[in-house]
Amino acid sequence: MFRKMAFGAGLALAALIAGPAAAQGERVQVTGEMIDTWCYFSGVMGGPDAVVGSAHHTCALWCAAGGIPVGMLTDDGTVYMVVKWEGSADVADGETLLSVQSHRLVADGIAYERDGINYLVVEKVVADEGIVNLSHEDFGVTPPFSFPDPNK
Repeated sequence: MFRKMAFGAGLALAALIAGPAAAQGERVQVTGEMIDTWCYFSGVMGGPDAVVGSAHHTCALWCAAGGIPVGMLTDDGTVYMVVKWEGSADVADGETLLSVQSHRLVADGIAYERDGINYLVVEKVVADEGIVNLSHEDFGVTPPFSFPDPNK
């Protein structure tokens, strides 16, 4: 169900961007990490420092494959929902972005803001540094706090 909601939201945004009364976007070049927006915003798997990098990579892959919108967490702390990806005419879905989950990228594109949410149409990936945030050294491959306590 969430996958359908995320896809529907992406289609609505694509219509807004491409429609006759298209929203004004701003050309940007942003640098940051591709993230799993569900865990980042919900806090379900820990704080913002625990749900990025190599410690959260497997979960980020599963969430993206399951339809959770992929975001880009920029160096200044801004999160953009990625709605289109270079070389694709379609709305970006999690499967399109699996190969870059948890990677640090430099991307050129168009940024939009609506109702307090930032969106990014990635026109070109300028640099892909791979996974450079080795958070598993601090949190383990799967952070221990991500497992439910059976005594609760």
